[in-house]
Amino acid sequence: MRPRTLLALLLVVPLVDALFLIVVATRLGWPVTVALVVLTAVLGMLLLRAEGRATLARLQRKVAQGKPPTDELLDGGLLIAAGAFLLTPGLVTDAVGFLLALPLSRVPIRVALKKYVVIPYIERETDGFLSGNVYIGGFPNDGDGGFTMGGSGFPGDGPDGFDGGDGPDTDGSVGENADAGGGSADDDVVDVDFTVEEEERKGTD
Repeated sequence: MRPRTLLALLLVVPLVDALFLIVVATRLGWPVTVALVVLTAVLGMLLLRAEGRATLARLQRKVAQGKPPTDELLDGGLLIAAGAFLLTPGLVTDAVGFLLALPLSRVPIRVALKKYVVIPYIERETDGFLSGNVYIGGFPNDGDGGFTMGGSGFPGDGPDGFDGGDGPDTDGSVGENADAGGGSADDDVVDVDFTVEEEERKGTD
């Protein structure tokens, strides 16, 4: 969520809450409205206490089983937000707090939050590591524009997926770089050693 959108929501929600309180107070009276606000806050905090304990128990059970407690962490964040809404005086904020606290309404909110906020954020921050689309560019000059992990996913037919190119082939011939006239690094070293030995032999003669 963009900062401007969040700021707009923070400004609009209290305004709507105040207007709704005025409407309710003109219908029911201020004492009844205040009592209603206090009652919803108390009931909401009791609900948060029970849901918080249940969420903590599920989180500990997931950790003990070696599973990532993703849903439980999201539930914990939603319960914290619900507590903030319930502690804010007003009927609209209390209604939002109950939506975040009740499991029947919290689960769809958690699923939507995970799908449209958490996963896209992790994909953006890890450059596609979550979905496995990390190596989308491939190696330079691989000819395929990319590769996939495992087996023969890398360009070439070698045992590790690479084509030696510069090394000797199985029939004893030199790789494609040598065919093009480039020669390998080992050939250059052999040529240099042979030249030095030949010069030393001529000097002794």
